[in-house]
Amino acid sequence: MKSDIQIAQEALLEPIVKVAESIGISDDDLELYGKYKAKLSDKYLDEIKDNDEGKLILVTAINPTPAGEGKTTVTVGLGQAFGKLGKKAIIALREPSLGPCFGVKGGAAGGGYSQVVPMEDLNLHFTGDFHAITSANNLLAAMVDNHIQQGNELNIDTRQVVWKRCLDMNDRVLRNIVVGLGAKTDGVVREDHFVISVASEIMAVLCLAKDMHDLKKRLGRMIVAYNYSGDPVTAEDLHAVGAMAALLKDAIKPNLVQTLEHTPALVHGGPFANIAHGCNSVRATKAALRISDYVITEAGFGADLGAEKFFDIKCRMSGLKPDAVVLVATVKALKYNGGVLKETLSEENLDALKKGIVNLEKHIDNLQKYKVPVVVTLNAFVTDTKAEIEFIRAFCESRNCSFEIAEVWERGGDGGVALAKKVLETLETKKSQFQVLYPDELSVEEKINCIAKEIYGAEEVVFTPAAKKTILQIDKLGFGNFPVCMAKTQYSLSDNAKLLGCPRDFTMTVREIYVSAGAGFIVAITGSVMTMPGLPKSPAAHLIDVDDNGKIIGLS
Repeated sequence: MKSDIQIAQEALLEPIVKVAESIGISDDDLELYGKYKAKLSDKYLDEIKDNDEGKLILVTAINPTPAGEGKTTVTVGLGQAFGKLGKKAIIALREPSLGPCFGVKGGAAGGGYSQVVPMEDLNLHFTGDFHAITSANNLLAAMVDNHIQQGNELNIDTRQVVWKRCLDMNDRVLRNIVVGLGAKTDGVVREDHFVISVASEIMAVLCLAKDMHDLKKRLGRMIVAYNYSGDPVTAEDLHAVGAMAALLKDAIKPNLVQTLEHTPALVHGGPFANIAHGCNSVRATKAALRISDYVITEAGFGADLGAEKFFDIKCRMSGLKPDAVVLVATVKALKYNGGVLKETLSEENLDALKKGIVNLEKHIDNLQKYKVPVVVTLNAFVTDTKAEIEFIRAFCESRNCSFEIAEVWERGGDGGVALAKKVLETLETKKSQFQVLYPDELSVEEKINCIAKEIYGAEEVVFTPAAKKTILQIDKLGFGNFPVCMAKTQYSLSDNAKLLGCPRDFTMTVREIYVSAGAGFIVAITGSVMTMPGLPKSPAAHLIDVDDNGKIIGLS
């Protein structure tokens, strides 16, 4: 089997104007970035705003394992399969971050014969959206420090500057730094911090904003610091909104690309799900719904993170109502959750499967709490045995879930036709009665407890003194009705990455809380999760290169 990048580089791409034409978009409605990438114009987005909306299908997964689950691959393959069935469908995905590309996870364009292309562009600089977000974030940081240096008219408490600089790269040494060293003209000495760009509040703001007007309002509300009286200082107070909006003028427009089978794909925004809200932009999703009959979108990592935030943050704020959920699992991942070592996952082991399937069961139970029909799919591997597959099928069907195998990695859209038919059947026979998990009126502590106990299965939630103090401040400032964005490890339902399967009776610790007033949610950081990841001992960057002909190799 060829590598993902080989398959992508050998593919014959259609000009993006032709892909757009297939779904009724003229070349006048596009802003071209070369031959194979484009942005949808503001004029076009305004023209379609009153169109009827299609069906929204969310693809999510069980907790990720070293064996890989292939959630994006299934999302892309399912979209291609809808095309095979003659359905007007669009895929809506997040943009990849450079951090994982050069770190552990690799790219996020799908895999095998279910990929979004051009794969190298998508995984690297793409249309520059992340660079614009990084620049806007760091412009605001520079304006904070400059204001302090130039007399500090707003009386910013330098010990209470909460706006962090960002970089779209895993760079652990930047987590905690000291700035302003040197001469008096070099600024005020203070502690500072970096987050990865996908954890920047500007990323969240861009992904939740309806239009430029809404974007500017949200940017203005962002809290950058507190003054000596304890009152918040915002980006609007610093007169930074206009300049940030100028940097984000093009980044707010959804990007149009294609799959290997020329299915249209809107790829826009990219917040991580373990430290941010994990969904592509509302603007892209709504545009896709107004253009097509079916939209297949995904949310990051497992359903405990991505799907929960898709429902309780993105849908709550935007009014989106999903019609069905596809829950991706693999035989290998379930056996891994049952205690099997990575080296022996290819061997049939029904006992381990029976132990590990509790992870799938918990995700099914969680999704059903939102009253959305669930279809479970197995991303197929050649090592899967008939006995293992039939055990999982019977398990899912006994829990009122449809079930189908996906062979999209190997066969592209053809390998997803059975799954697409199952999803269509589910849409026709089971009506979504979508509801969020908790009401806005709950207190911050009650919301966190609700997510931790209902979705993760925690017995108790412990708040550090610092977290408790921040909650009081959030309530005082009037932000207590915001939804909560949990920052948690993706590898376990708990806040301990080593607890596999379906942990019970565990205590979850919330060590830090802060408000993202522009995005409109409260972030609760649990366990040891970091908002600036680090590189592994042998990063993927070791394998990436460019040959003498300018061809990128080693990207996955």
